[in-house]
Amino acid sequence: MDEVGVSQKAVIFNKDGKFLVLLRGSTAPSNPLKWDLPGGDVDFGEDPQKSIIREIKEETGLEISGLTPFDVEAHVNSGGYHWFTVAYKANTKNGRVIISWEHDEYKWVDEKEFSELPSIPKIVRFVKKLQF
Repeated sequence: MDEVGVSQKAVIFNKDGKFLVLLRGSTAPSNPLKWDLPGGDVDFGEDPQKSIIREIKEETGLEISGLTPFDVEAHVNSGGYHWFTVAYKANTKNGRVIISWEHDEYKWVDEKEFSELPSIPKIVRFVKKLQF
């Protein structure tokens, strides 16, 4: 299969220097009950920056500032799709999180707290690349 997809994830910091993680629901099609970062797929024809802002708003209700890309990772998934995931960092403008139906819970964590949570390997790699 010669399909290519682009997804995006964001490490969003609050005023206390902690970042937001979301617990994927038990019925998630991949990585159920794993801690994840806000984000999602870029729709065909969609501007990447508008896409990640939209995904953050849909999944968390947060407004952000200082959106900056810091990494990109590529892999071929089990379905034969070649995926590129762009990682961003940002800060919250407002601190009230309203999670979507896709997630069961959220937490603001520091790097140590995050390291103790069951998470998706790609997300762990992104967090490790940030300089805390």
